[in-house]
Amino acid sequence: MVKRIFVEKKRGMDVGAQKTRSDIAGVLGLACEDVRQFIRYDIEDLDPELFAEAKATIFSEPPVDDVFEDSLPALDGYATFIVEYLPGQYDQRADSAMQCVQLLSAGERPLIKCATVYAVKGCDEHIDAIKKYIINPVESREGSAELPDTLVQKTEAQTTVPTIDGFVAMSDPDVAAYHAKTGFAMSVDDLVFVRDYFKGEGRDPSETELKVIDTYWSDHCRHTTFATELTDIRIDSQNPHLKAAFDLYTSLFAKFNSKRKDKYRCLMDIATIAVKELVSQGKLDNLDVSEEINACSVNVTVDVDGKPEEWLIMFKNETHNHPTEIEPFGGAATCLGGAIRDPLSGRAYVYQAMRVTGCADPNESIDKTLKGKLPQRVITKTAAAGYSSYGNQIGLATGLVHEMYDEGYKAKRLETGYVIGGVKKADVVRQRPVKGDVVILLGGDTGRDGCGGATGSSKAHTEKSVEVCGAEVQKGNPPTERKLQRLFRNPEASRLILKCNDFGAGGVSVAIGELADSLDIYLDRVPKKYDGLSGTELAISESQERMAVVVRAKDADAFIAAAAKENIEAVVVATVTDKNRLCMTWNGNLIADVSRDFLNTNGCAKHVNAEIAALPMPDITCMPAGKSEAEKLLNHASTLGICLERGLVERFDGSIGANSVFMPFGGKYQLTPTQVMAATMPAQNGQCETASVMAFGFDPYYTEQNPFLGASAAVIESVAKLVAAGCDFETAYLTFQEYF
Repeated sequence: MVKRIFVEKKRGMDVGAQKTRSDIAGVLGLACEDVRQFIRYDIEDLDPELFAEAKATIFSEPPVDDVFEDSLPALDGYATFIVEYLPGQYDQRADSAMQCVQLLSAGERPLIKCATVYAVKGCDEHIDAIKKYIINPVESREGSAELPDTLVQKTEAQTTVPTIDGFVAMSDPDVAAYHAKTGFAMSVDDLVFVRDYFKGEGRDPSETELKVIDTYWSDHCRHTTFATELTDIRIDSQNPHLKAAFDLYTSLFAKFNSKRKDKYRCLMDIATIAVKELVSQGKLDNLDVSEEINACSVNVTVDVDGKPEEWLIMFKNETHNHPTEIEPFGGAATCLGGAIRDPLSGRAYVYQAMRVTGCADPNESIDKTLKGKLPQRVITKTAAAGYSSYGNQIGLATGLVHEMYDEGYKAKRLETGYVIGGVKKADVVRQRPVKGDVVILLGGDTGRDGCGGATGSSKAHTEKSVEVCGAEVQKGNPPTERKLQRLFRNPEASRLILKCNDFGAGGVSVAIGELADSLDIYLDRVPKKYDGLSGTELAISESQERMAVVVRAKDADAFIAAAAKENIEAVVVATVTDKNRLCMTWNGNLIADVSRDFLNTNGCAKHVNAEIAALPMPDITCMPAGKSEAEKLLNHASTLGICLERGLVERFDGSIGANSVFMPFGGKYQLTPTQVMAATMPAQNGQCETASVMAFGFDPYYTEQNPFLGASAAVIESVAKLVAAGCDFETAYLTFQEYF
């Protein structure tokens, strides 16, 4: 039986309802008389006594909440509507409630579903506009008021994966027509290449094989755009710096190409060739090089309790422009979650983050919103809530937050997260997997959320994208990732890991598929959020907070036991073989069997001509307009990037973990924004006092923009040297305080 309750914050405590009312007024220009907001819980098969106890301890807090059983209170004069997540989307509130009830009962976990009921008074004729504003079709839908008979998700379970009959017999025009119908991210030429491969295999492909190949070759996973050969590069711009930079690249390309015959001019080579030059000059001798490409990693010697230790410091940045554009909360949250998982898969503990974003004017009226887009205010506010929610829950200090405002970002949101992590080098084992090793999947369960994320973010989008991309953006689960952090900080567990990959884009097919050249993957063993998932969905789902680790078969039980101590589900899902093929079985059937050599081609070679147009020289003048210094200062202070900064920064916690050196605001009145972030490294056997610094934007030594309030470069360097020598930062700061 399903029981239903509604929980509403008492008047004066109803911050959420009043925020909604304020948004309706500020964005839509509608003056509602009142807004009430209820959280609806549907709970199945819960003992009456346990239900009564949970009602006042888990579902509500009696001092601040009112609870209504079975039905809403009388709402005369109010128009009501219900908002619920799309089927398959992760609901952290419902998941947490189920776990709490299970702890209370010490028994089975019940089924719980949540929804939000909005009651709006005084805007009946505008209720459709309000619904459109509140309901983002990418993540949610309008729910029904009907009480269901059961909360069990009824799905028509598939037992087999279809074969694409007649695929290898298709002509080129037939392949193009099939491509248009299926909406693959790969090009038509790529699909013709796939047809020819399976023609050589003497069979038609399965649906899973085509989806896996499409995912593998997506721009997100293989950076197709950056790897496209630039056959002709023409510079029409008169900017001398562009020509000088290109001439430098041309000379470096010629210098190194004698040793790398397979390379060609492309954006990826342009972006990375400087590293090769620096290595050749001996200036990157501390760079950590390995087959695991999880994050940029450097070797450092750290003073821990007076003794030197070798550590790896890892840096990583994640861009989530597309997901945040269409679903701001989940997109920004998983921007941070994904950035954390890369160093984490390198066994590093991430201890500080930076958020840099770009948005158009969040104060613009909703009628100026581009068709098919969300309002700028919705994007920027909801994205800030998503990123800060994830960071605050997982326990990660956000040392620097900065948002840039420009009309260019109206076409596409900028959402980037930067993180830094550290790990003792002795706790990191890196070995190439060999036949007989096993792959363990651990962390969150797999669902339909994230199916098509890699391919979806690799396509061109239209004004309809916001309505059809629901499965491509996942909801993060920071408590689960926190458990993974704790597990990987356990040396006894981390030293069993030979190789690791986080479940980013591509799900099982890519995260596990990249660990070894030859693999047998058993999709039946993948833990699921609910029944009814097909083999293809299990293969490509990008559900969050999952890791894949390779261990020796003899160590699997020990690793799984260590995971269980952190309440993490861990299962052996694959075996390393020597066939040089990626194979997947489901329900006893081989549904994918693809040559590694074919996967590694990344599809057809891409070629394009490049032209840098004769654009005008950019105006980089920073001086604000004004007739007097006072007017200039006021004009500058009134710009969006200044006047909105403090309110944005205060949504983030910069002090979590007690590692941060700087607070977000400093100076005599605690109003001066910090322009660098620094933290001590999280030594496990004592607080390491060697500070690592990530700088953004202004030169920290520039006097007028100085976070040290006018201290000279010499003073700052003196403080840094004291810290590096083992002095704690407070003592070093006080030593030179008179110079600040």
